Amino acid sequence: MSEEKVTTDIITLTRHVLDEQRKHKEASGDLTLLLNTIQLGCKFVATNVRKARLLNLVGLAGGATNISGDEQKKLDVISNEIFVNALRSSGKVAVMVSEEDDEAIIVEEGLKGKYCVVFDPLDGSSNIDAGVNVGTIFGIYRVHEDSTGTIKDVLRPGREMVIAGYCMYGSSANLVISLGNGVNGYTLDNSIGEFILTHPNIKIPSRGKIYSVNEGNASFWYPACTEYFNSLKFPPGGKNPYSARYIGSMVADVHRTLLYGGIFAYPADKKSKNGKLRLLYECFPMAFLVEQAGGQATTGTTRVLDIVPTEIHARAPIFLGSKDDVEDLKNIYAKHSAS
Repeated sequence: MSEEKVTTDIITLTRHVLDEQRKHKEASGDLTLLLNTIQLGCKFVATNVRKARLLNLVGLAGGATNISGDEQKKLDVISNEIFVNALRSSGKVAVMVSEEDDEAIIVEEGLKGKYCVVFDPLDGSSNIDAGVNVGTIFGIYRVHEDSTGTIKDVLRPGREMVIAGYCMYGSSANLVISLGNGVNGYTLDNSIGEFILTHPNIKIPSRGKIYSVNEGNASFWYPACTEYFNSLKFPPGGKNPYSARYIGSMVADVHRTLLYGGIFAYPADKKSKNGKLRLLYECFPMAFLVEQAGGQATTGTTRVLDIVPTEIHARAPIFLGSKDDVEDLKNIYAKHSAS
């Protein structure tokens, strides 16, 4: 019986980031240390997600709600504390914005760094009881040169982020990240406690065969949105219709879209005129990743990464995915705007 060959030259996230850092002589290493802090937080949350039911972490946290009016799950609260404490103690962060906190967190002097981190500590947590994949979404800005770290440093267009990513917790923990030069995916190897490069240089197909949207809101959609999705379900000329896939966890739905192509949407409608998803820590990081992978992200009329947030919990409509699919959608919205 032949022995199993053990691969010893593995590329971990830390190794990959250090390799990138060496290409920039001006790099201080602060961003590398910050990413190490984020991946530590992801490992900690991944462990708690796996143990959630055994540790009685599923359920509501004393009737609390967050700024968005969502009921907070116990695991939401723990995940938020994990990231806030880890980021503060890293000494590399000046400002934090979390979905779970009403106000931005300004880090005290002595621990303050030169980066801002915006994050949703546990996106999709309402699905935890059903065993559906959940995740952490994050984006990183560099503090303005003339700033000591204020809320103004995060009220900026998404295109000014220096890093964006998400970690999806399911049968495995998958960390997908962009440092502004493409997208790479890593999988947590629990046996050694490291994220290993498993999906290098992710490129979203130029066109897909899947659409992902909550069709329960279809009666509230605007005509352009209705026309677009009808064109996917009832295509002309005998073409095959797109398949519908909607999990209801943004991380899981975007992860599938990134790998297989197609379009993910949470549009503005008559019920949610500004959309439902939060701009700063949901739409911006996901739009950043999709664009870096060769796709597009739009509100229907505006590039998502060009929007300037007016407050930290602002919402926005979003369509993201394969370049050609999003282009079709934009053309339909333009036609309706002109009429």
